[in-house]
Amino acid sequence: MDRKYWVPALERADLILTAISRKPGEYKLTDLCEVTAINKSSMFSLLRTMETLNWVKRDEQEAYFLGAGMAYLNTVFNESHKQNYNLVEQFLQESQESVKAIGETFQLSVLDRNEIIYLAKQEGPSLVKLESSPGMRFPAHATAMGKMMLALLPPEELSRRYPDHQLSPVTPHTVTDWTPFTAVLAEIRLCGYAVDHEEIIEGICCAAAPVTDASGKVVAAVSTSMLRHAYLDKQEAAIQEVIRLGKKLSRG
Repeated sequence: MDRKYWVPALERADLILTAISRKPGEYKLTDLCEVTAINKSSMFSLLRTMETLNWVKRDEQEAYFLGAGMAYLNTVFNESHKQNYNLVEQFLQESQESVKAIGETFQLSVLDRNEIIYLAKQEGPSLVKLESSPGMRFPAHATAMGKMMLALLPPEELSRRYPDHQLSPVTPHTVTDWTPFTAVLAEIRLCGYAVDHEEIIEGICCAAAPVTDASGKVVAAVSTSMLRHAYLDKQEAAIQEVIRLGKKLSRG
């Protein structure tokens, strides 16, 4: 986008909302200034405006959470995806068979800039429950679903989303160097699936496959996640099942 059309206040609001969404109830005004590099006077005005709009709220300790206004927007977002090929509804139906086949949790997400947004989750029987509720965001480069969708972007679009080629570490296993990362994406394009070996959560591995529209364009991704020791036993079956589910949800 041409920077002459850029609105800095909206960019700062986005930085604030993203920070709060990642650590709800942990940041006060001064903490948000530190993590976003926004000065205190601007932060004060932005937060008060967002409180009035019900985008954020404060608790008794002056820490911030996302407000009901954001929940409404998230609901509308999810509803739009239900209308768009009934993707969420179809996933919730089709993934039941996948959970039975693998015995693990399956998820659906879309790509938003350089993050993934979870749309739906079908819980497996494991006692370990994953923090992947609908509406949650995670860095795309550290997740199997994110890498799957990034791999199918045109090269110029990938560069636009990562103009500085900066990949932040999430765990010690996250690939953060750009050249090895793009090599991983090239391999994903060849094999048709992506994996995440403890890159987003230590001890958890994932396998992901694309969901495409009628033109073959990737519109979402599905994954299955499990403890590392379970993945070592189920790897081949998990990959085949997530590919099957992705094709079942695709429109092509």
